[in-house]
Amino acid sequence: MNTSDSPAGSDIAALRKALRQRAIAAREAMPDNTRAALTARIETQLDVLLERLAPQTLAFCWPWRGEVDLVAWVGRWLAADPARQAALPEVTGPAEPMGFRRWQPGEAMASDRHGIPVPMDGTRIAPDVILIPLNAFDAAGYRLGYGGGYFDRTLAALAPRPLCVGVAFELARTDSTHPQAHDLPMDWIVTESGTHPAGAQTAVSGRPAAPLAGGCPEWPPG
Repeated sequence: MNTSDSPAGSDIAALRKALRQRAIAAREAMPDNTRAALTARIETQLDVLLERLAPQTLAFCWPWRGEVDLVAWVGRWLAADPARQAALPEVTGPAEPMGFRRWQPGEAMASDRHGIPVPMDGTRIAPDVILIPLNAFDAAGYRLGYGGGYFDRTLAALAPRPLCVGVAFELARTDSTHPQAHDLPMDWIVTESGTHPAGAQTAVSGRPAAPLAGGCPEWPPG
């Protein structure tokens, strides 16, 4: 990397903060009818990808600040096979990895330290695949969350590491998230425009994985 073209550390932090704020604002401003239509397209992409990945335990995040709402979709995914389990992440401390509590539709919910719903009595389980919301993302699979580092700490602590599927509206895509040394890329990115192998999926062979059949168009869109 040419250091003359690289922002200094403080500049990178400011760039990432501004990018995060713009992306969240744009997402929260999305009209309800547009959000519903794009969410349905994302659900179709996930149907195809999850059939290929075939997890038995799937973690997802309760939607916050206009994130893609997958609660109903996960409920349908569970109903299709009684052996399947779903989980939600639980923040237990500001510098600790998150745990995952089993979730079922209709479960009694409490709130974590940030006010995000978590199962009140769900047992701790280990996910095979995690659906991770993205405030912003780039084609290499790097994401911007909310700046707390929760997912990076959690993924670094899990062995074996579950597959990570980043889920976002296409408006979150950017040329670069200016990833830092501790940032871990997603394995897949799913938006309403398609399903994109990223991170470890491309690093294994040095080239993108074969596109998915059955409803996943070429991505990124032209």
